Amino acid sequence: MGRKPPVVHGLWLFAALIAAMAAPAGAQDFPSRTIRFVVPFPPAGATDILARALAPPLNRALGQSVVVDNRTGGNTVIGTEAVFRAPADGYTLLVIAPSFSINPFVRSKLPYDTLKDFSAVARLAVVPLTISVHPLVPAKDVKELIALAHARPGELTFATSSIIGGQRLAAELFFRERAKVEIISVPYNGGAPASTAVMGGHTTILVSNLSEAAQQITAGRLRGIAVMSLARTAQLPSLPTVAESGYPGFEASNWYGAMIRSATPRVITERLSSEIGKALQASEIRDNLIRGGLDLAYLGPAEFDAYIRSEMQRNARIVSTLKLRMD
Repeated sequence: MGRKPPVVHGLWLFAALIAAMAAPAGAQDFPSRTIRFVVPFPPAGATDILARALAPPLNRALGQSVVVDNRTGGNTVIGTEAVFRAPADGYTLLVIAPSFSINPFVRSKLPYDTLKDFSAVARLAVVPLTISVHPLVPAKDVKELIALAHARPGELTFATSSIIGGQRLAAELFFRERAKVEIISVPYNGGAPASTAVMGGHTTILVSNLSEAAQQITAGRLRGIAVMSLARTAQLPSLPTVAESGYPGFEASNWYGAMIRSATPRVITERLSSEIGKALQASEIRDNLIRGGLDLAYLGPAEFDAYIRSEMQRNARIVSTLKLRMD
């Protein structure tokens, strides 16, 4: 006679019980090795600054090393795919910017599904955008800059940190839709290279994060034209807003957050989110980031997920209106 079915059934139940108990045990032991923040931008930009600021307090709180891994290229797709290919175990996080919520609408195909393959961990910060120029450009405010663009159609250029990201959308919305001028987009692979290009006179205008432009404006290496927030900023209080420069209601900012593989155990995601929230509240971290032009704006997993979905709906409309494509 063969084996009795009840024995086989009992062994199957025992194996299933062991497997079910193993996953929570792994989550309870988290973390037991180095955690990696993948930044899909080069060093010195806002995403990189945030990741590196968070690494030391998270190292102390979690008891494991936290390293920053810059994976650039493909309008952030290369770094995002690297996280998608990593195990869903909580040891690899992606630091995102608005391009994460824009790429699905400007590319015909991505190697991952933006909403299905990733889960929100935490929103980290938002930062106003600024318009600045090389000091030799004969424009000192928004009115003069737009007049210059009308006088020299198709000659002026604006630099941004990526091919199509939050800065590019903001610039196109302002220049093309509101001001009705033709200014050519020149994308760079990160905020630092874009700033360098304008300071070197290779491009005319810089549309960038306040955190990347404030120091250069203060030092006189760039001339500030306007901030895109609705209110003036503490970092550059004398710089007027676009809204008060003749374009009421116009506002644009970038936001940053952390994502993880969607199959990661929820308890791990919640732990990481909680520790990130605490790290952002630490005075030495908070004060340094605020002085650098970043407005800390923590959201937990559920709230950040809803925020990303609303941003994707908004960006889909903007991309369609502007007819922006990468392929």
